[in-house]
Amino acid sequence: MNGGTVGRVLAVCVVHAEIEVPGRVGRSAINKGPVPHRVRAHRLGLDGDHVCNTVHHGGVHQAVYAYAQEDAERWASELARELPPGWFGENLRITGLPVSDAVLGERWAIGDAVFEVSAPRVPCASFQHWSGEPQWVKRFTLQSDTGAYLRVLTEGTVGAGDEVRVVHTPEHGITVRDLFRGGDQSRLDLLLEVEPTISDDVRMQIERHRRRNGANT
Repeated sequence: MNGGTVGRVLAVCVVHAEIEVPGRVGRSAINKGPVPHRVRAHRLGLDGDHVCNTVHHGGVHQAVYAYAQEDAERWASELARELPPGWFGENLRITGLPVSDAVLGERWAIGDAVFEVSAPRVPCASFQHWSGEPQWVKRFTLQSDTGAYLRVLTEGTVGAGDEVRVVHTPEHGITVRDLFRGGDQSRLDLLLEVEPTISDDVRMQIERHRRRNGANT
């Protein structure tokens, strides 16, 4: 099914500076900021960006991270502080699209690149440390405005002001938020059947939900 929804990129962000996270995490590249120029998106991410922990972050299924301006504004109101582009560790701050409710496998054309929605963002110790907010991981999890990881299907350049055109939406309708919350196991099992390119990490998320739901029955 082809869609016609259009959003817009407010900012393209890459690593501003690495930070040191206490404990076993070590260094993190979560500190990102906007750049004034167009940036090339390739299969492993954006030029000028990188990850420090390649075990749990990065790779083709987490090449680019998008977050919605509307979700950022809600958090800014709750936290009573500014949350500028890059604060969530995102590469793309987008307005006009329900990023956390994007359908898995949905394809977005931005600039001359094409991306595919691949997974929710799972909050981690680096995000907790970076935020400086009490119980941030728990609060972020309960709200489930996770943003979306993207695969790069067609390499190209992106920049602030680019339209985000939804050019394909899978019929299964299972969203990033659905996967993150994991409330309906039958729908997650359907995702395994109809989206054969999902990552091993997503498969592990589904298996964790299956064990959790089984334990609660």
